[in-house]
Amino acid sequence: MKKNERDHKEKQAVEVIRMKELPLSERPYEKCVHYGPEVLSDSELLAAVIRTGSRGEKAVDLAERVLCHLPGKHLGGLFHISMEQLQEIHGIGMVKAVQLKCMAEFTKRMVRSSMPAEKLKCNEPEQVAAYYIQQMRFLETEQVRLLVLDGKNALSKEIVISNGSFNASAAAPREIFYNALKHKAVNIILLHNHPSGDPTPSREDMLMTKRIQEVGHMIGIELLDHIVIGDNRYISFRESGYL
Repeated sequence: MKKNERDHKEKQAVEVIRMKELPLSERPYEKCVHYGPEVLSDSELLAAVIRTGSRGEKAVDLAERVLCHLPGKHLGGLFHISMEQLQEIHGIGMVKAVQLKCMAEFTKRMVRSSMPAEKLKCNEPEQVAAYYIQQMRFLETEQVRLLVLDGKNALSKEIVISNGSFNASAAAPREIFYNALKHKAVNIILLHNHPSGDPTPSREDMLMTKRIQEVGHMIGIELLDHIVIGDNRYISFRESGYL
């Protein structure tokens, strides 16, 4: 047996012994098996993912330190922290950082897969917002997305128009309707996020939406809605009477 393999197995054995020495209340794996994952604290859930602590530190203790370094000091901070920033936390190397970021991405994809795009009812703002809110609420910059709809208001294409802001230069009607015409849109929906978490439309949001609506009327493509995504909140121009 090679030295590296032997050292790895010895390290695993020590970790198992340490885990067994802990009371059940401090062992996330055993606690999950006995009582279910819903009883685990945030730090215990993280500990179950990262599996091992650092030298002289239990996995749960390391997980608690990770939580303290996350934006907002809660699990949602995993969406706002980079792998490089995670690796700046003592005890978090590349492997653990990858595990944590993959867990965050896994969460987003699970939420999205619970509502297949082909079943999305685009004439219902609440359903459209629910479909996109987990994807867009954690973005650190404004992103504008165009939803291309067919004659039955079913989603036929989703296009990222810009990353940065919703303004005349980044989301000009020319760019929006170029893509709408290219993909044979009958109607369209715009979405963009507010990284601040507050989905209240700005004056510029209102002016740009009005401009896009007017251009749509001229060329025969209706702007069905413009939805602004905040932190687990949204505002629909259609629901609010702005359209």
